[in-house]
Amino acid sequence: MRCVSNMERLEVICLRLPDAERVDVEAWGGEPTFRVNGKSFVFSDAGATGVSVKLPKDEAEAVCATDPLAEPTGYGLGRHGWVSVQLGPKPSKGRWQQVEEWVRTSYTLVAPKKLARIVLAEDGLV
Repeated sequence: MRCVSNMERLEVICLRLPDAERVDVEAWGGEPTFRVNGKSFVFSDAGATGVSVKLPKDEAEAVCATDPLAEPTGYGLGRHGWVSVQLGPKPSKGRWQQVEEWVRTSYTLVAPKKLARIVLAEDGLV
């Protein structure tokens, strides 16, 4: 049985979304981002021991208030609903479920409406 790395797992979560792509930002030392239509919906470090996602402001505030491993994303992004969450080297199954929900929410906030509706429908939210 092969152990799946955090990045492999994050890629599976992100790249199953419509028109999503991974872009490693050379100016940031090759840090990976996941984008749709040229807009980032996930930022990560190379090992995916932490991720930043965009959430509705009220949800972002709640996550930061209740999760000791979460904080508003730096560079002013936090005031727009971006949250950075530390995952560590071996997140639990429950943590990965949270991450997938946050990634899907982030995607729907950033993606064109047509693509966002596909994901919202898959999640039973439309």
